[in-house]
Amino acid sequence: MTTKNTESPRVSWAAANARRLARQGLTVPIGGGPAAVTRAMAGAHAQVLSAAELSVALRLDGGATREAVRAALWTDGTLVKTFGPRGTVHLLPSADLPLWTGALSALPAGRNAMPGGVRMSEEQTDQVVAAIADALADDDLTVDELTEAIVARTGSWAGDLVMEAFQTKWPRWRQMTHTAAHRGALCFGPNRGRKVTYTNPHRLLPGFTPLAGRAALAGLVERYLYAYGPATPQHFAKWLAMPVSWAKELFGSLEGAGRTEQVGFEGGPAWVVAGDTDFAAEHPVPGVRLLPYFDAFTIASQPRTHLFAGAAYERALGGGQAGNFPVLLIDGVVAGVWHQRRGGKWLDVTVEPLGTLTAARHKELAEEVERTGEILQGTPRLTVGPVSVGAHA
Repeated sequence: MTTKNTESPRVSWAAANARRLARQGLTVPIGGGPAAVTRAMAGAHAQVLSAAELSVALRLDGGATREAVRAALWTDGTLVKTFGPRGTVHLLPSADLPLWTGALSALPAGRNAMPGGVRMSEEQTDQVVAAIADALADDDLTVDELTEAIVARTGSWAGDLVMEAFQTKWPRWRQMTHTAAHRGALCFGPNRGRKVTYTNPHRLLPGFTPLAGRAALAGLVERYLYAYGPATPQHFAKWLAMPVSWAKELFGSLEGAGRTEQVGFEGGPAWVVAGDTDFAAEHPVPGVRLLPYFDAFTIASQPRTHLFAGAAYERALGGGQAGNFPVLLIDGVVAGVWHQRRGGKWLDVTVEPLGTLTAARHKELAEEVERTGEILQGTPRLTVGPVSVGAHA
């Protein structure tokens, strides 16, 4: 990968941040519904589904609520809930599933961290993924039902309760749940009461086939750079939890093919999609925003020392990990944390700014809290003061 950036355009942090905010729908709402929003975000983290609903809906136009996200997910099928970057649960556009599965299944496997008596061989992994695809081909199944179906197709070893998980033990096959999703054999179905179900994405997208790995990875890099560029291989590797050396090789191949180009950013080279070098704004983006747990903007934007400047780095990052606190944005940077608790119709929102709010900022904050209540379908009550709740695990 070359690093000649002497003639490359130079991009300031303020300009990069302003463009990211705009492309994320955090300055002007995005049209086209929840699928268009999650595409712009490069996926919405959905380990906490209510947070994902808020992340997506606050970027929609027309006063949308979380019901618009739920309808896209469970009624019209334009969204899919599955395992995305870093093996974590995400909402993704259904139409983009061939790209995502092609890319994620092509990532380096890395070392299996499971103990010797727990881990599965490559042959066993292939057997389990095939069993999952077959078992889910015609019906949504709960974890217990899917375990029975896998064991019937592979053998009792797949159901051995050997995985330590939440003060209990899970069957052996569950260590490969995200692998099955990345290979296009599994995604989430609608809950059955309080029980999670899984389904086969081929039922949602007849004829669905993951894209070829190299082409899919190139497409994913372009999606990432369009949303969060300029970015370096180190940034991309962190976003996917992959080795930096692998990301450097990938970025180098794409630059060599003319699909990306360098700009100067934060004292060194960084990359954007080829030709995507228009950074108009050179000043902070005014306004107040409340972003929920694991919002894509806070997770993917780099360098974090700029987005989480000063006291925000200590207060709003959970051990250096972005997303573990809902954050208050003022003028495009993290300026506090917040928490919401529902009780009946009431939505009690506590906001802890890291500085003094002016009367104008307090008014903007109150309006943002009202919008949050509208999205989450509760009557909001705002308290400005300390947030006692710790970081999300």
